[in-house]
Amino acid sequence: MTLRERCLAIDLLVLDVDGVLTEGGIIYGWSSGEAVEEIKAFHVRDGSGLKYWHLAGKQSAIVTGRSSPLVALRAEELGIRHVLQGEPEKLKGLQALQHTTGCPPSSICYIGDDLPDATAMQAVGLAVAVADACADTKAAAHFQTRAPGGKGAVREVIELVLRCQGLWPQRATAHR
Repeated sequence: MTLRERCLAIDLLVLDVDGVLTEGGIIYGWSSGEAVEEIKAFHVRDGSGLKYWHLAGKQSAIVTGRSSPLVALRAEELGIRHVLQGEPEKLKGLQALQHTTGCPPSSICYIGDDLPDATAMQAVGLAVAVADACADTKAAAHFQTRAPGGKGAVREVIELVLRCQGLWPQRATAHR
């Protein structure tokens, strides 16, 4: 299948978090003996891309091996309805999402960056590796982004898929 043919079938976008929605770094904060706080940075254009995705009537999901209240907060802000945290077996999480959403594998795009994502990527219609993904993940991908994880890679994929489907918003006309 061509990349365009794969894109035409996509209705569900499944995202890893660390290394895809973020750059992959984990920052801990410490305050005078208080509990450790985790800090994550998310790219604003990935967020706006997800809003366009949802406006087009598409579904999105997160499958991540770690658990963080920040992920739940960001998912809620962006309207990501399906969030599976603490799921190191990404294929198992993907299969649970398929059951929940009713989406066949051919209609799913999975974006990953590391080895745990590779098995899930082999089970979907459009497998995407971010630019700075590990070699095994790149080998499992149908498409590799130009942008690295946490730097607009998700937006790049959303724009690609929605443009292929004719659903990407047209530019606003300039004011005269």
